[in-house]
Amino acid sequence: MFLPGWFMWGVLLTLCMSACGLEISGYDSDEVICSQGLSECSMMDEILSLPENNVVNVQNLTASIKLCSKSNESCTLCLVIDTELHVHSDNDVEDEGHSGFEEEDDSEERRNPKASVTVCYKTAPSLPTCKKVEFTVNHAALTQQNRAKMSMVIAKLPGVSFSSKVSVYSSKLLVREEVVAPSLDEVCSQELKKCVEECRVPEIRPVIHEEKNYVELWFDGKNDSLPSVCIQYERNGTCQTWNRVIIPLYSVTHCMCLMAWYDQQYVRSLSCPFKDTDLSRRNTWQNVSVSVGQGQMNNNGTMLWWNLSAPCRLEGEVWLCQKHNSCSEIKGFRQQLSLGTWRQNSKGLWAKIGVFEDVNLNLSPCVMVKIEGMGHELGPFCIDNTPAALRWRWSLLIAGVMLLVCLTALIFCLIHDFVKKWVWSWHHGGFVKIGRKGHVVLLSPPDVDDGVSESVCRLGSMLCNHGFNVSVDQWSRKEQCTLGPLLWLYSQLPELNSQGKRVVVVLTHKAMERTEEWTHQHKEAIKMKGEDKALPQICSPYSDVFTAILCLIQAEKQLGRAGERFILVKFDSHPSSDRNLPELLQGLPLFKLPSQTQALLTELSVGRTGRRSGRKTWTEWKWGDTAGWRTKSKQRPDKEKASMCKYPGVDKNLETTPLKHP
Repeated sequence: MFLPGWFMWGVLLTLCMSACGLEISGYDSDEVICSQGLSECSMMDEILSLPENNVVNVQNLTASIKLCSKSNESCTLCLVIDTELHVHSDNDVEDEGHSGFEEEDDSEERRNPKASVTVCYKTAPSLPTCKKVEFTVNHAALTQQNRAKMSMVIAKLPGVSFSSKVSVYSSKLLVREEVVAPSLDEVCSQELKKCVEECRVPEIRPVIHEEKNYVELWFDGKNDSLPSVCIQYERNGTCQTWNRVIIPLYSVTHCMCLMAWYDQQYVRSLSCPFKDTDLSRRNTWQNVSVSVGQGQMNNNGTMLWWNLSAPCRLEGEVWLCQKHNSCSEIKGFRQQLSLGTWRQNSKGLWAKIGVFEDVNLNLSPCVMVKIEGMGHELGPFCIDNTPAALRWRWSLLIAGVMLLVCLTALIFCLIHDFVKKWVWSWHHGGFVKIGRKGHVVLLSPPDVDDGVSESVCRLGSMLCNHGFNVSVDQWSRKEQCTLGPLLWLYSQLPELNSQGKRVVVVLTHKAMERTEEWTHQHKEAIKMKGEDKALPQICSPYSDVFTAILCLIQAEKQLGRAGERFILVKFDSHPSSDRNLPELLQGLPLFKLPSQTQALLTELSVGRTGRRSGRKTWTEWKWGDTAGWRTKSKQRPDKEKASMCKYPGVDKNLETTPLKHP
C-alpha cells in the first residue's frame, strides 16, 4: 500500500539495518513498502519469472537478512530487499502507447500506468522463489525525476537457515546480489538470543553439599528432559562427558567449567561457577604433583628436568635447592610457571615441563615449588640417586624369584594327581608303585537281573577304557560252561598274582544274604569238625563263582590280607539293603558307583609294594581246606576235609594258564 512519507521511512529503515547489523524487524509476514509516486503496491508469489513491461526497471538491489517478529518471545529469519527503480517518462510511455494503439483515448490508465517488479531468491540446494510486486505509477507525484524506491520484507524463507548463502536477483537478471545469513553463534551471543528457539539452552545451578562431599547439579530450562553435560578444566580444555547430576566434592576446582545442552541442539551453555570459592582452590592445590629427573645435554653437560601437573594452570615459581638438613636455594636457578606452554594430558590434568641446564648433580639438587595464593611451599622433590647397576641387580633378583615361583606352581599343577596318589598310599600303609595298570577280575552277584547285568557290563567297559585288562564273569560264560565256574576262576588267579591286581565283587541284597548263609554253614561245619561229628552231605560250596570267591575271601582274611585282594562295589541305581555288611565282608574296601568312580579308579591304579618274603601266591593254594588254605606240600589233604570243598573233575595239582575274555 502507499502512504505519504513512506519513502523517507523506507530510507531510514534501510540505513538502520545497514548500520545496526542484526536486529529484530517488527514484521512476521510478507510486507512491501513503496516510495512516493508508487501507489497500490501489492506483493504476491510468482512461480515463474515472466517478462515485465518496460514502465519501470530495477537499477539497484540491496538485500539483508534480519530477525522478524512482532513479539520478543519468538522470531525467525526474514529477507529484506531494497530496490531502486527507474521510471520511464510520460513521453516514453505515450510514444510506446501510440505505436501500438493509434485510436486509444487519452485515459487515466495512460496517465497512471500499471507496472510490476519481480525479484527472486534461492539457496544453493533449492529452487528459486520469486515475489512479484504490482503497483501504479504516478509521474506527477515522484519526488525525484524518474526515480522511485521499494522495500520488500519476506518473512517466511523455506530452505534458508543460519549461515546460509542466499542469492537475490531481479527477473531480468540485470542486478544480482548475494547475502549470507548470520551464524547461530553470532545470533546467540547477542541479546537477541532470547527470541530464537535454537538459542535456548539449559542453565546450570550447582548446589554444594559439604557434609555429603558432593555437588548436585540443578538445571533451569523449558525442557523437561535432563540435558547433556560435560566437564572441562579451563575454558579451552577438553570437555569430558559427565552423565550424572552429582560431582564429587574433591574434584571441584576453581577452573572447572560445566557445559550443558539439549540433545540434537547445537548451541551449548558454558558456566564456571566455582571460580571464586576457597574450596575449589584448596582442591586444586591438593592435586598438584611434581616429578624430577636427570638427563644429558648436547654439550655433554647434565640437566635436571621437572614436570608439574595440576587440574588447572597455575602461577608461581620453581627453583633448585641443595639438600642437607634443609634445602637451601641454589642461586641462578628460578623459573616462572606463568611462562611457557601448558598442555593437557590424557588424564585431563594440565602439565608443564621445565629444564634446569648445567646442573652439578654432585650437589644433590632438588626442586622446590611455590604456588601463588598457597600458604606454604611444595618440596623438596629430589632425583633418585640409586646407581643404575644396583637397580638392575635388584630387578634381576625380583624377576628370578617370580620366575621360580611360577615354575614351582606350574610343576605342582602338573604332578598334582601324582602327589595325591602318593599321599593316599602313605595313609594306607606305605609307598606304592604308581601308574601301572594290570588285570582286574569283575564278578557279578548271584541274583543277576537285566539291570544289574547292564551295570556290570558298563563297569567292565569303563575299566577297559581306562587301560585295565578286565575279566568279567558275564563275558566268559562259554568258558565257565566248558570248564565250570571254579576252574574258570582258578584260571584267573595266576594272572592276578603276577600283576598284583584285584578282584572286584558286585554286591546286592541277594549277595549279602548268600554271604550270611555261607558264613553260617561254614561255622557249623567247623563246629561239627571240632566235636568230631560226621559232616553232613551238603552241596558243593563251589557251585558258582560267587560262592567260590567267598571261600577265597575267608582264607585271605585269616591271613590278614583280604583287603589287598578284594574290592566291594555297590550300584546306586540298584540299592541293596541298608543293613551292615556281613561279618565275612567287613573290612574290605567298599565303593558306591557312580558317585565314587574316581576313588575306585585310584584304588585299582595303586599296586602295593612290600616285603615279598613269607607272602603266599595264588598258585600255592590247594583246594579242599575248610579251615583255611594251606601252602603246597607233599602231604595230601585229609579226605574227610576234602569232601566238603571238592569239585568234581578238578585235579588239585592242576596248573592252568589264564584265559582272556573274548
